[in-house]
Amino acid sequence: MDTNGNQNQNTGASNNQSTVAAIGSFIFDLVKILVIALIIIVPFRMFIAEPFVVSGSSMVPNFHDKDYLIVNRLDYHTGIPQRGDVIVLKYPKDTTQFFIKRVIGLPGETISFSQGHVLITNQEHPNGWTLQESYLPSQVETFAGPQSVTLGSGEYFVLGDNRTASSDSRVWGILPSNDIVGKVWLRVFPTSKFTHFSTPTYQ
Repeated sequence: MDTNGNQNQNTGASNNQSTVAAIGSFIFDLVKILVIALIIIVPFRMFIAEPFVVSGSSMVPNFHDKDYLIVNRLDYHTGIPQRGDVIVLKYPKDTTQFFIKRVIGLPGETISFSQGHVLITNQEHPNGWTLQESYLPSQVETFAGPQSVTLGSGEYFVLGDNRTASSDSRVWGILPSNDIVGKVWLRVFPTSKFTHFSTPTYQ
């Protein structure tokens, strides 16, 4: 009887040990998966691409509230923003907030406004050049104060496409390059409006 009891106890102990070992193995595998996922996902989001959800109407008619976008961070690690790029940026007055805007003025340029249009003065156009923005409805006009803004190195002037309802460089000033998160690359939701975005050309 004692022998059978000892055998049962040994069997029970063995089963308990197997269960503990199985649970430990599961937890270890789970931790490995999480660590690997973090190793892949964190650098991917920091240096390559990340999602962004549009909030508000400042980029209507080209982007709408709740549009789900993919932002390309890699482009600006290897290059610089171009005129017309739609970007996600950190609001310079409060870098915990993120905005979506369009790059209008580049470093070294002077930006001014006349008769509802943006004027660009630079080395190529020393007498000024009226920006023709084909991505805006023809009736849209851009107004700001009479002052002009000259951009220094690493400084950009950005506007929302909804020119009458956008808080942008006309309101809070120039955008330092350090506050640029990345270039809008894809709209993936709503799926009916799936779009790949590229830099527009200007005449």
